[in-house]
Amino acid sequence: MKHSNVSLWLGAAGYCTHPEILTIRGGTWRPTAFPAGFACIRHPQHGMILFDTGYSMRFFEETRRLPQALYRYLTPVVYTEQDHSSVQLEQEAGVCTDEIRYVILSHFHGDHIAAARDFPNAQFIYLHESYAAVKRLNTWKAVKAGFLAGLLPDDFEQRSLPFTRSDLQYDHERPLEERNHAANILDISPLTTPFGVAASVLPDLGVPYYDVFGDGSIRALELSGHAEGMIGLLLHAGGEPYLLCADTVWSSRAFAENRRPHLLAGLIMSNRQQFRSNMDRLRRWHLKYPQLRIVPTHCREALATWGGRWLK
Repeated sequence: MKHSNVSLWLGAAGYCTHPEILTIRGGTWRPTAFPAGFACIRHPQHGMILFDTGYSMRFFEETRRLPQALYRYLTPVVYTEQDHSSVQLEQEAGVCTDEIRYVILSHFHGDHIAAARDFPNAQFIYLHESYAAVKRLNTWKAVKAGFLAGLLPDDFEQRSLPFTRSDLQYDHERPLEERNHAANILDISPLTTPFGVAASVLPDLGVPYYDVFGDGSIRALELSGHAEGMIGLLLHAGGEPYLLCADTVWSSRAFAENRRPHLLAGLIMSNRQQFRSNMDRLRRWHLKYPQLRIVPTHCREALATWGGRWLK
């Protein structure tokens, strides 16, 4: 029987609009809605964890004047206070703001960090190199990088628990028997971890990862390209493996149909080659592990399929 040691809830806090063709070859030039997705993860020992935050009203405050206003004009945002991640979590998922103990940030674009100030009891987990790439940028370069420093709490660094690329490990460091079993089937019988949590073995994706809580329940993978140091999360929930791949692609159709974004999309990428490489990885993982549920942050189809309920 499949086993999950975390529960997962997917939602979206507002959305932005821009032509679909920028995100997928052959798409329309008409404005298309791209939800600002976030995830809540319930860990049996570490409590409530947020993965990204979606939009908040502070995004509009931080983009009132030029040059920051360019961000808002290039990607028009639709958002109301009822869309706030904390409102949805309380009303639909039964989770109070004060219960959020950790906020894991995939990267530092405004639509992923806009509500970071609204979780006062949380500590922040992210890849150090992601924050280092934007924290000292001047105003114009920060806007180009999609970073609005005012969205972060004043004590952000004091509340941070960053990890670095040197903390990433390969799956081959796991016992050989465990690796061989995971290579054949995604789901195996529960294992006992050092923390006493029964954890399903996750698929070996062939890339280094950071074991966020040291118990195998949540793994952070670097997926740079869209943004420097961007991470995704690999976990089991509801008896199924999920890869929350952030902005590695903007839709499931992109990797399922092997349709790259328009060349103009490269203007906002930190590294086009890394973007292409990680998009290719998503497609390989999709084909090799059809049970793996890949969730792009801005994908309407993924949100409609798995969002709005606890997966446990």
